[in-house]
Amino acid sequence: MIAGYLIIGLFILGIWGMVKKDNLIKKVIALNIFNSSIVIFFIYLGSRTGSTAPIMERGIKDIVDPLPQALMLTAIVIGISLTALALSFIIKIYRRHKTLSIYKIQKKSEHE
Repeated sequence: MIAGYLIIGLFILGIWGMVKKDNLIKKVIALNIFNSSIVIFFIYLGSRTGSTAPIMERGIKDIVDPLPQALMLTAIVIGISLTALALSFIIKIYRRHKTLSIYKIQKKSEHE
C-alpha cells in the first residue's frame, strides 16, 4: 500500500517540476522522474498478479505476467533516448542564448 503512495508522490513531483521549474535542465530531470514513476507503477501492477517467475514448468500456476516488464524495458530505452535528445537541444539553446531560463529565452526571442 505504501508503494502506491510513493509512486503517486513521484508522479506528482515529476509533473510539478515540468510545469513550475524555469530551468530547462530541471525540466528534463522532472521528465525523467515522471517517466520513472510510470515505469515503477506498471512493474508494480504486473508483479501483483503472481508470485513466481514466468518459467514453463509443470505444477506452477500463479506466475508474474512478463508483458508489463517487457513493455517497461522498451519505455526505459525510449526515456533514455528522449533525455539524450532533450539534452542535446538544451546545449544548442544554451550556446545560442547563453541561458537556460525559459523566460529569458522568450524575452530574447521577442526582441530579435
